[in-house]
Amino acid sequence: MAIVITDDDVRRLLPMPDCIEAMRVAFRDYAQGKAVTKPRIRYRAEMPGADHVYFANVHVGAVPSYGMACVRAGSQCLLPADPSSDRKTYANPEPVNWTVIILYDMATAEPVAFLHESYLSGLRVGATTGAAVAEIARDDVTELGLFGTGRQARTSARAICAARPSIRRIRVFSPTAAHREAFHSHIDLPGVEIVPVDGPEAVIAGADIVCASTNSTKPVFDGALIEDGQMVISIANSDVTAPRYEVDAATVTKATDIVINDWASVESNNQVELLNPIASGAIDTDHIHELGDLLAGRKTVRQQDGRIIYYKNNTGLGMQFAAAGAVVYRKLKEEGTNRTIPRDWLASEKYSQS
Repeated sequence: MAIVITDDDVRRLLPMPDCIEAMRVAFRDYAQGKAVTKPRIRYRAEMPGADHVYFANVHVGAVPSYGMACVRAGSQCLLPADPSSDRKTYANPEPVNWTVIILYDMATAEPVAFLHESYLSGLRVGATTGAAVAEIARDDVTELGLFGTGRQARTSARAICAARPSIRRIRVFSPTAAHREAFHSHIDLPGVEIVPVDGPEAVIAGADIVCASTNSTKPVFDGALIEDGQMVISIANSDVTAPRYEVDAATVTKATDIVINDWASVESNNQVELLNPIASGAIDTDHIHELGDLLAGRKTVRQQDGRIIYYKNNTGLGMQFAAAGAVVYRKLKEEGTNRTIPRDWLASEKYSQS
């Protein structure tokens, strides 16, 4: 029987180090031709008379190392873009998330779990950043500069600190003073000092790692502020529905090396923040690397003096949900749950051979 896995189950059964390891396995397997994942599909549809548009976000992928495949069926509502706002906003008629992740056993093709998406979605983004930091960042980094104070910023901070326990201070900025002042109360990082600061300059100056984890559609800092030796991270990306520039062109062109999750997604999702400087000759594709190649040992990119490494967490991939979901599924099956769905509710007639 298939089981239902809730957000609370994921919180309880998938600590950050376990999720980072799941991302490491998925991306390594992808680079080695074992895992399969496709660029996400996103579209919008307008409804007559509605004050919002329908938005779909679909991911598919399979990770044979975990014996699991998945479909993430994203479904939500978006408010029309406010020309005066530089933030991406969501507006569901009810305060719930209807997106569902379906896990399939690769040995039988049977659906074995239906997952809530809210918590796992942000967790796997942060954990992928954590995997990149573990592979790229210096071992002795101590200062993290953070843009953003929301759920994804908190997850990014947790992941980066899990990957580099040497971090002792986080300087955090949000345009809303109350948010940055309250950030420390929303995150539990023993031994790490959380310092709210008044502007981008104070975030970046002297930081070992600079991470932007925001819902902004425009650059959140001036790339001229980036210093040699820093590792820069961002999570906001363009897609076919709208362009987004969380970092500016100066940051992209100053980078000695750029690491991304998936090149096929750059093209499929029309990520103009990379495609345009490539087309103009401002950056060379020889200096753009896929994270999986680093994790598989095919390439080496390391943070060091005199270089700037930019990790663009450029897309979500179905294999991330398959890998992380598999870990939670196995733990919950061992633990036991009464949230089950009978097989015959899901199995339809066998395909006819005629």
